[in-house]
Amino acid sequence: MAYTQDQLSALESALAKGERRVTFGDKTVEYRSVEELRLAMRDVRRGLLEQATATGLWPVPVRQIRLNTSKGS
Repeated sequence: MAYTQDQLSALESALAKGERRVTFGDKTVEYRSVEELRLAMRDVRRGLLEQATATGLWPVPVRQIRLNTSKGS
């Protein structure tokens, strides 16, 4: 399933407010416990990381600059 940053933000906001009901657009989910809400946040974070890795956005490519110097001949 494709996750969005908005979904993660909604979950984090609900946790911060002490709520167990989260609305994403036209869908509402009510979690049974705070622990279940945290597990959902973990799953969304993992999904976002997998999506970023698959598209090449994460990890950021390493940039290297190499300098060669000499004293001269």
